[in-house]
Amino acid sequence: MKVATVHSRCECQVYLSAELDEQRVVLRGWAVDDRKRQLGAPANTIGPERERFDVGWACPFCTRNTLRSFTASALVFRELPAKAS
Repeated sequence: MKVATVHSRCECQVYLSAELDEQRVVLRGWAVDDRKRQLGAPANTIGPERERFDVGWACPFCTRNTLRSFTASALVFRELPAKAS
């Protein structure tokens, strides 16, 4: 499976990230604060079929909803390593 990672910052300055599949659907979202604490951050794509689409996060640190726009042609996909059985 190929995934792309998008990054942004919340208004509280926490780093927000999300992994997207090739259809630009969020597989997982997370947030990292300045002390390197990582928490899961619910994320969702809006309009993934468009060239310019949005990703929305619910910041687990400040509880704000953060919406950012991304361009599909700028995404860089990488192959996920196979899981060892």
